[in-house]
Amino acid sequence: MRQKINHPFYYPENNGIVGAAITGDRKSLIDVIYSAIKEGSITAYGNAVYDDEFRQEMSQDEIKKIGGAKEEIIEVIDWDAVAEGADPEEAKTTKLNKIPFNRNSIKKWRLKEEWFFDKQRSVMDVRIIGLAPLQEDRDEVNPKIKLGTFSPLFWVYFPEARKVLINAEVFNLVKNNAERRTYDDIFWKRMFGSTITKESSVMDRKINEYMVGLDALLEAERIKAEIFNIEHDFWEY
Repeated sequence: MRQKINHPFYYPENNGIVGAAITGDRKSLIDVIYSAIKEGSITAYGNAVYDDEFRQEMSQDEIKKIGGAKEEIIEVIDWDAVAEGADPEEAKTTKLNKIPFNRNSIKKWRLKEEWFFDKQRSVMDVRIIGLAPLQEDRDEVNPKIKLGTFSPLFWVYFPEARKVLINAEVFNLVKNNAERRTYDDIFWKRMFGSTITKESSVMDRKINEYMVGLDALLEAERIKAEIFNIEHDFWEY
């Protein structure tokens, strides 16, 4: 989301207080998806780190714990009662402490796509299959320490999500407010920047499992060039 072309997916940031975006007429992608999941409009699929085949639907309890969100009952002391002479033990009460899902912590998205050759039009085409938000991993002992790695929280099936994305407006980077686009528009027009992280292979490995650093980026470019060459080789000049 740090790339300028991808800013419409991240902004406006969620204020975290009322659970809605600061800008009333548009929301970030995670706001749109997460709100639809809680309403039941979109199905979220769990075990996202190991399973990208949409096989395990998340329960309501799992949805409430997305991104580290939780609800817990804690004991607190009513210090006003203690000041009036009450015993601290007798002044203890319990309350429900809610830790919401910090939607601004979603800094990356993972797309699962299917590239295919359309023989009717004689072009390579692409079909988006799924979306997964990535949250930066933190140390279990000290959550303030970021580990620099990212893990998917859940998967959503893109054809199912389209009924929500088609009604969610996005800021137009061309600075033309007369033409408001939706998330469905910018996905199908491919108005985003991305890097290939995995392709179908017999070992089902991600690129970072066999390439590191610059070599991984070069491998991503090699896969991209291979897709281009498949289409190019169908033509004769």
